Amino acid sequence: MKVLVTRKVFPESIEALQKRFEVVTNPDDAPWSPDQIAERLAGCSAAMSTVLCKFDEAVFARNPQLKVVSNIAVGYNNIDVASATRRGIRVTNTPGVLDDTTADLTWSLLMAAARRIAEADAYVRRGDWKVAFGMHSFLGVDIHHATLGIIGMGRIGQAIARRALGFDMRVLYHNRTALPAGDEKRLNAVRVERDELLARADFVVVMVPYSQATHHLIGAAELAKMKPGAILVNTARGGVVDDAALAQALKDKRIAGAGLDVFEGEPKLNAAYLGLPNVVLTPHIGSATRATRLRMCETAIANLTAVLDGRTPPNLVNKELA
Repeated sequence: MKVLVTRKVFPESIEALQKRFEVVTNPDDAPWSPDQIAERLAGCSAAMSTVLCKFDEAVFARNPQLKVVSNIAVGYNNIDVASATRRGIRVTNTPGVLDDTTADLTWSLLMAAARRIAEADAYVRRGDWKVAFGMHSFLGVDIHHATLGIIGMGRIGQAIARRALGFDMRVLYHNRTALPAGDEKRLNAVRVERDELLARADFVVVMVPYSQATHHLIGAAELAKMKPGAILVNTARGGVVDDAALAQALKDKRIAGAGLDVFEGEPKLNAAYLGLPNVVLTPHIGSATRATRLRMCETAIANLTAVLDGRTPPNLVNKELA
């Protein structure tokens, strides 16, 4: 059977696939359009994809032989799951293996924004540092003993909350369902309504999947409810935060700062961010350690192989096809 790998992955991942399958790769690593994906899928029983690779009804219609799309990601909003399900195509993802790594990056952004690390680094590199110490130089905000608000308390949200314990923080969270009481106690976390979280938190972390229901979950109205000294961090998905509204809130100093790893329409981003010193920007690197990205590929291969072997994959998204 033939497998299409839509983006460049690790050599050992390709070697693992080649032990069982004929493999078609993307050596240039340039993202393919849906039409290009559909063309290259000809004769393929499986695809191993990333979040930039769109699989829609047109792609599926042109490739009735396709059995599985194995996403190398937790999110899968790049795939028309409803269409795949109607056609009996399994969709899989890679939850669990990147939780701690993404939580680490979330904290990196939170701390960098709080202590103005990017600003200070640029200041030193420009040669602007002329006096060894200034009482008012790059004053940031304390993280310890502050209040952390987490919107979306799944696996990654809980990993973020665990790290807050080391800073003696109060943790508020908003989630569709409450955590078990024992988990809340271990995380020192209290479930509240979203508006209360926005009003009370010194740091607001967004950790929800993207969907039409979460599109612009944080917009101008929500930003207006946050403390003037608060910092927003988004390492979930672009589109969950209204970038135009956030850029304006940062420009107006309606909130103190932000740390962003994801953006609407990435790799393009709102140009207003580039002129703002109070936002830290990273290029969608939440899971970007070699060890974690390799585990993600291994998980995607395991999912894909299970489907082609006629078994239920470990991480099936459209569970009605189990």
